[in-house]
Order: sequence, then C-alpha cells, then structure tokens
Amino acid sequence: MAQPVVAIVGRPNVGKSTLFNKLTGKRLAIVDNTPGVTRDRIFGECEWLGHKMMLVDTGGIEPYSDDIILSQMRRQAQLAIDSANVIIFVTDVRDGVVATDSEVASMLQKSGKPVVLCVNKCDQIGEPPADIYEFYNLGIGDPFPVSSVHGHGTGDLLDEVIKHFPEEYLRDGEDEDDYIKVAVIGKPNVGKSSLVNKIIGEDRMIVSDIAGTTRDATDSFVENDYGKFMFIDTAGLRRKSKVEDAVERYSVLRTDMAVERANVCVIMIDALEGFTEQDSKVAGRALEQGKGCIIAVNKWDAYEKDGRTMDSYRKKLMNDFSFMSFAPIIFISAKTGQRLDRLYELIKFVDTQNAMRVKTGQLNEILAAATLRVQPPTDKGKRLKIYYMTQASTRPPTFVCFVNNAELFHYSYQRYLENQIREVYGLEGTPVRFVIRERGEKKF
Repeated sequence: MAQPVVAIVGRPNVGKSTLFNKLTGKRLAIVDNTPGVTRDRIFGECEWLGHKMMLVDTGGIEPYSDDIILSQMRRQAQLAIDSANVIIFVTDVRDGVVATDSEVASMLQKSGKPVVLCVNKCDQIGEPPADIYEFYNLGIGDPFPVSSVHGHGTGDLLDEVIKHFPEEYLRDGEDEDDYIKVAVIGKPNVGKSSLVNKIIGEDRMIVSDIAGTTRDATDSFVENDYGKFMFIDTAGLRRKSKVEDAVERYSVLRTDMAVERANVCVIMIDALEGFTEQDSKVAGRALEQGKGCIIAVNKWDAYEKDGRTMDSYRKKLMNDFSFMSFAPIIFISAKTGQRLDRLYELIKFVDTQNAMRVKTGQLNEILAAATLRVQPPTDKGKRLKIYYMTQASTRPPTFVCFVNNAELFHYSYQRYLENQIREVYGLEGTPVRFVIRERGEKKF
C-alpha cells in the first residue's frame, strides 16, 4: 500500500532537519545552525503505532525573499506542501511568533491541507513553557511542544499527524513484509505501466504514448506460483533540465521514494531506442540505494532480429552498464507478456541474493585464498594487511574489513576481493559494499 506523505515545513533554522532526523531515526538531513542548509527536499520513512509514512524535509520558507536560492527553496517547499497528505509546521519557542511564521501559516491555510503545529526547542521536561500559548495566534490549532534534539513530545505530535491521514491509509492493508517489493523504474514511455498492467491483468494504470502520463507511484499486489510480489509503478525519470514543471518534479520525488521502499528494482529500457545516458542515471539511483537490480529490455517483440541479435545486444548492454555488471539482463515484451515468467523467477532470485548472509569463517577462508593468490598492495615499503573480514548487514551485503592501513586498501584490490566473493557466492543482481576499518578504530 502506498504511504501517506507528511511534509515538514517552516521558516529557516527552526529545527526542521533535526526533527526529521529524530523521526526517521537516520541522519539523512544535514543539520547546521546556518539558515538555508537544507536546499532540496529530502525524504525518509517513519513508522508510528504500526502506521508507515514518508516524511519530506524541506528548505526553510522565506515568503518574500528575492534571493535566488531562497526562492527556489520556497518553490520546493510549496511543491512538498502540494503533494503532502499532512503538514507539520515547525516553529521555534525561543523566538516566539515572528512575522514570517504568520506568513507561512497563511500560506498553509490556503493549501487546504491538514496542518499540525509543532513548537520546537521546548527542551525542558515537565510543563510546557508559558510562551507556547502565543502560538495559538497563528490560527492553526493546538501547538504541540516538542524537543527535536531530545525527542520529547514527538509521540503526541505523531499521534496528531495520524489522525489526519485519509481513510485509505488507515485500513488494515496486506502485510507488506510477506511480499517482495519491486519498483519498476526507467525513463518516461519505456512501458513501465504497460508491464504492471500485464502483470496484474487489468488496466490499473493509465497507458498512453504521451511521455510522463504516470504521475504517481501506486502499489499492486500479485500472488502466483513464483511467490508474493508488490509492484510499485513509478513516474518516469526525466533529465534535470526537463524537470521544471512542478508535477514532474514531484514525480521524480515519488520515484526516489519508490526505490527506497523496494527490495528489487526492474530497470526498464526501450529496445528500439537502445541505451541512453538517462538509463544510466535511473540505474544509478537504484545502485546508490543498494537495491537488487534487473535490467529489462522492453519492446523486444517489435525489434528486428536474427539468430545472433540477442547475444550482440546483450554484449553491448553489458558494456553500457559496466558500472553494474552484476545485474542480469532479460528481454521482455510488456505488450505480449513475453518472458514474464522468467522475470518473476529473476526477481525472486535477485531478492534472495540481496538478502544473502555469508558466515565469517567462510568469508575469511575466501580472504586467505585471495591474498595468497594476489598479494595485497604496498606503498613506500608498507604492505596492506587485512586481518579479517565480517558481514555487517544485508540489503545490500556489506562487508567490514579490518586492516592495518585504510589508505593502502585501493579500490582495485576491493574489486578483486568482491570478485572472489562473487565467484563463490554469486551475489547476482545485488551491489556489494565494503567498509574499511583500521585496527584500533571502534567496531562497526
């Protein structure tokens, strides 16, 4: 089930990013005392009382600023407001109500969206400060005292946020954890919606030759002989220069959110158009987030071919996608359903590879054999020593190497070790990460 979107807005430097980091439990937003550090929207998942939501952190709103960056931030914040189900309006108890707060409040009231008023920096435990009552003047309802640094009051704040979720988000949906979450991504008009429609057997998404018809990311649950799948169809990713119109920019945000929620990304490319720079950008988004990846070449039914076409096309693609050589390539037709069974098998396989865990003993056996075969690099008479290796996490498989000198652990040797691990365990369709620790540093 798609998640409700909650936008965190307010003027600069009231602690929006600190609140965002506290609620998501990750340090995704840059926190700095300099106003205007958060220039773009940043998103992250938050869960409260069994309800999942997508939080969007925005740059501070300066309603009448002429500064180009501030006006762009205001436009980004407006975009987040337009696309949100609920808005958290953050103010600062130490400053009290300032003119900009009133202007932002007026802007939010015009949006017609439910707004929850957060009065931040109430850091003392106990009764809220008397200054909080001043915030009733904003006309937005009850102020909620919060300390985003310590986390006080965030529970009451989220309780209030959930009350405003649309009905469809509060129904008991299917248990998503039982499903392999698959994001179908790609540039506009490669056939993403056609593929999802074919899979679910109904015209759930609007299919049109006009690029960019799909504006939102929707979820479709599928159960078959191959397993349980949740397909997240996404709006196509365009080049930055073409992403001026507000709805298009929101589509890019939703694609990023879909990739974040997914276990496996099916990167669709158009067989007739071939590989483009935009395809590598789309793939890069999935790679950065450590997702399982499959490259699906669509419209293969319409491609003129002879006995050797597929092999030569595959070789060219392997060269184009050399930065993710681990990703399997499949040739499909969303229109005819060609090789959809094989796609299901691949998704299931890649999902297990992305979640694979390798025992420490076995890892170190591979390490010993690899260092014996190819000596670790030296620099100025000093040789790299890799003491041992362990797997820290999955999705993607992440290995921690304890060494005598991190600078000696060159990228080329990391690639060599990665290839040795892949030779034994496959890890097909998933990126692999290495974390280097010098002995004496804190453990991962």
